[in-house]
Amino acid sequence: MKITPLDIQQQQFKGKMLGGLDPEDVDAFLQSVASEMENLLRENNELKEQQARHNREMAEMGEKEKDLRETMLAAQRITEEMKANAQKEASLLISEAELRAERIVMDAERQLGDLKARIEEVRRQKVQFEISLKALLDSYARQLSGDEQS
Repeated sequence: MKITPLDIQQQQFKGKMLGGLDPEDVDAFLQSVASEMENLLRENNELKEQQARHNREMAEMGEKEKDLRETMLAAQRITEEMKANAQKEASLLISEAELRAERIVMDAERQLGDLKARIEEVRRQKVQFEISLKALLDSYARQLSGDEQS
């Protein structure tokens, strides 16, 4: 059974005949107990309210902590994705650069081959020209020799 300050204040005692309780002392004591109990109940209610407030604050902090963790994990995932993307992009750029370099080398080798062929052609033409020139000069020399004999 729960006792309230009002129960204490309204409590009645049966008086004993001869040497019983002094009603004024009992009433004064009951008033004192009721007042103290009222103070304790008020303090208890305040403490319960404080505890409820602290529990709410703890729950809010727990939610904030959870949100912060989720945010940190998301940021970490994004960072890892960005790193992976940067590495893929770097690999792609390197591959493209290597392909361009190969094409440049192949073009240079083809041009070198073309130039060597042209040089060879010019040499062949030079030799042919020299042979033709020598034959022409020989022909003129024979004609000159023949003219002198006549």
